[in-house]
Amino acid sequence: SLVSLFTDLEMPLVEVLAQMELNGIKLDLGILSKLSKELEIRLVKLIEEIYDLSGSQFNINSPKQLREILFEKLKLPVVKKGKTGPSTDEEVLRRLASSHKLPALLLEYRQLTKLKSTYIDALPDLVNSKTGRVHTSFNQTGTETGRLSSSNPNLQNIPIKTDIGSQIRRAVISSTKENFLLSCDYSQVELRVLAHMAQDENLI
Repeated sequence: SLVSLFTDLEMPLVEVLAQMELNGIKLDLGILSKLSKELEIRLVKLIEEIYDLSGSQFNINSPKQLREILFEKLKLPVVKKGKTGPSTDEEVLRRLASSHKLPALLLEYRQLTKLKSTYIDALPDLVNSKTGRVHTSFNQTGTETGRLSSSNPNLQNIPIKTDIGSQIRRAVISSTKENFLLSCDYSQVELRVLAHMAQDENLI
């Protein structure tokens, strides 16, 4: 029943999560510092390429100025419109990337600046001066599916498929040399639960 789920699983878990939050997560700040400098150099070159391809300097973070470059100056096709004019969101830039080099560079610029500001430059500032760790909050009731979520900072959505994302993850290290990090996941958990509940021979 839901009562037993609450008393036998959720409530005992509170103590475990509290201890996890108090223990915190150790970061290799050297990796993040090096990555920040490398990304800065990469972004400077990227901005130069964007200016060269667009034929002028402009505020890359300004949707208004970006619209003028893409749709008025370069005459690229309008994919979709918002309240303020032609959209320059990620979906639009991906579709435009096949007809011009600039949208692809803009996508890379957005990705790198987001990773730099959200993780690489932000995480070191969140390290507790007394413990030397980052103390995220683990939320038991943050998702509809019942899985944990993490906030302040969210350490569960660091990208893994990009080279920068995997380098950021390398900065998350075990607390001592005697300890190690273990990464584990269910394989197709929904299908396994369905097979158990349905007791269907083929599913099982």
